[in-house]
Amino acid sequence: MTDSTPFRTILATPLGPMAATFDGPALVELAFVDTSVTASPQAPPQVPEPVAGGVTALRAALDTYFSGHAVDFLIPLAPAGTPFQREVWSALRDIPFGATASYAEIARRIGRPRAVRAVGAASARNPIAILVPCHRVIGADGSLTGYAGGLERKRALLALEAQGA
Repeated sequence: MTDSTPFRTILATPLGPMAATFDGPALVELAFVDTSVTASPQAPPQVPEPVAGGVTALRAALDTYFSGHAVDFLIPLAPAGTPFQREVWSALRDIPFGATASYAEIARRIGRPRAVRAVGAASARNPIAILVPCHRVIGADGSLTGYAGGLERKRALLALEAQGA
């Protein structure tokens, strides 16, 4: 985090509102929020200049994504996490649109084949949904495993990508 005050906004998506938190131009968190949160606040706050481009780019990228198209998310990311968590999150970004990988595959990709549970724990702590696609990680037997946004959203995201892939 920089010395700036983080900026948080709520973005409407077809699967419910998402809270996006920026620290300067970098996205630090993107998460589905309770549906009781309104997607359009009554008086939207003024978007600070260093954040404005990131918010605009994120809205456009999410619109493209939710229309069923692969997107190269070019927004700078700055998730807070341990070096191991950031290594796992980086590996998650390498899972292609429309594809899935198991926790064991991710563990092998990062050169730690015995760290399957640790990979699962790091994936569960991913603070940036969709752009760091932890929804694409499945169990070794092909089953859907937990997702912070809920299994229904995970199913919907995978179905959306399967149609567009």
